[in-house]
This record gives sequence, C-alpha cells and structure tokens, in this order.
Amino acid sequence: MRSILGLASLAMALVVGLPADAADVNVYSARKDALITPLLDQFSKETGIKVNLITGKADALLSRIAAEGAATPADVFITVDAGRLHRARIAGVLDPIKSDIINKRVPANLRDPEGFWIGLTLRARPIFYAKDRVNPSTLTTYEALTDAQWHGKICIRSSGNIYNQSLVASMIATTGIEATENWARGMVNNFARKPTGGDTDQIYAVAAGQCDLAIANTYYYGRLLDSEKKSDRETAEKVGVFWPNQSDRGTHVNVSGAAITKYSKNRDEAIQLLEFMVSDAAQTYYAEINHEYPVVPSASVSTSIKTLGEFTSDTVNLSMLGVYNTDAVKLMDRVGWQ
Repeated sequence: MRSILGLASLAMALVVGLPADAADVNVYSARKDALITPLLDQFSKETGIKVNLITGKADALLSRIAAEGAATPADVFITVDAGRLHRARIAGVLDPIKSDIINKRVPANLRDPEGFWIGLTLRARPIFYAKDRVNPSTLTTYEALTDAQWHGKICIRSSGNIYNQSLVASMIATTGIEATENWARGMVNNFARKPTGGDTDQIYAVAAGQCDLAIANTYYYGRLLDSEKKSDRETAEKVGVFWPNQSDRGTHVNVSGAAITKYSKNRDEAIQLLEFMVSDAAQTYYAEINHEYPVVPSASVSTSIKTLGEFTSDTVNLSMLGVYNTDAVKLMDRVGWQ
C-alpha cells in the first residue's frame, strides 16, 4: 500500500491554502476511522484547516443531523450507498455542492443531478462463481440467474441489506417494476439457503460448496486476496469473478459518498475538503486501502482489484437507487426475499 506520506504530493491545486487560524470543518462519517483519518490529517496539514471527525452508523448519524437541525455542528456527511445519500436529501438536511472542480472530476451519473451529494468511491457488485463447478461461459446477466440450471445454487444477502436494495432499485429504474419482480421471484426460487451473513460470507459459501454462485461487492473479495490469513487467500483462489450484462446496461455499481449539510457553518472549508477527496492521489489512496474503485477515471485501482480486469458499468444515475428504494423493499417482501 502506498505510504500515507506519499499523500504529501497530492495535487493541491485543488485545495486553496488557508491561514493558520482558518475555520474548522466538522465531519460526520459512517466510514471507519482507519479509512478516512489519514486523508483528513493530510488535508489539515496542507491547508491549516482542522477537521473534527465523528463516526457512527449511517442511519444514526442522519437522525442526529436531523434532530440537531440548525444547531448541528456537522458540515460534511459521509456515508455508504447512494440510497442512504438520497435518504439524507429527502430528509432535508443537505445543501447543493457548488464546485466546478467536482463537477469536472466526478462523472455525472455518480453524483446527484441537483448537486446534493457526490460519490467518493465506486463499488461494483458482480457475480462470484466456484471455479471448479461453474464454467464462466455459462454466465451472462443478472437476469439469467433465474434459469433452472441455477436452482438451489445461489447465495446472497438478505433483503434488509442496502446493497441488495440498491441492486433491485437499479433494475427497476432500467427494466421496470414488473420485470424486476419476476426476476426477484426467480432469484428466490434459486436460493441455495435462506439469506444470511454479509458479502464475505457469501464468497466463503461459494468456496465451501454451499452454493455455486453469489452476488457481492468486489472490495470484499479484494480484502480476501490481500488478507494475512491463509484461509482467506485460499478462499479467494477458489472463486472467480464474472462481470454481468456487459452486452447491455453493464454491471451494477454503487458509491460511498459525501454531502454538505444544510446548516453548515464552514461551507467554503467543506467544499475544499470534498475537492481534496476527489484528487487523483486521494482517490488512489482510497482504492489501495479498501480495494474500492475510484470515482475519478484518472486515478489508479489497487493491484489486487486490477487483476479482475476491466468492465462496463451501469450508467444509470445513482440517485435512482434512492428514488426506487421503497419500491425495491416492497417488491422484495412480495416475492419472499427474506
């Protein structure tokens, strides 16, 4: 992993330096300290702007911002999944981000159409398969997972998982509710077991022979590839990655992202922080430390994730993941996706 000290070479043309008595910027983050603190420290070193960080669960932080109202100290809200970012917008606690730098660097489909949030890292959610039992030439699309050949052979997380809700929401946005409901019903019919565990558990289940296929985010797989535990690395070696829907809409992707709060007291500093976080070096750091894809096309991916090859991603605007979240949850309930 690239040294944190290497971040000193960040393209600081993106960040305007401030005097030593510059205002603080207060960040409420659903991302773990280890993933974000080094970047915040580097930002403070380069600009003189002190960053005060509070971490917690996404929904709890959003509720806190809403409860604090105009008295909230929060300037920036960072969370995972575009669906949660949309919830924050609907809750009325965000303000549009106005930055030509951000608009130029972050693709339009990875930010809110009206500027209420931006993506910081990209998460792809492809199909994982057992190398010794599945010929990847038999795989094509998410929709084809409902075929009879996969009956009793698919592992996936529960309907309560926001990543799956967003996958279903993206399909609703593309193919409509009826087609998506038929797909979801076919998926449930092909489940190898009742949905349980997280994404890593699904990958482990494929390696252990509990199922032949799973849907999970790639960064979980990247962690296994780079793990210090031999059992993790052996698990990853037993499982392959297939990029679905490459001949039509592309593989489903999601983001972790950030927004500026409606009652930010340090708006200029908050904008500078977000501009810093979409610089090439900051984006590359994120990619290396957690095996996520950069949202900025010119930044590099981690060595492990690079081995998965290039893929075409879905270009639906990720705000739709939030718009159709309620429909997705109701749909999954109707088909018995527990």
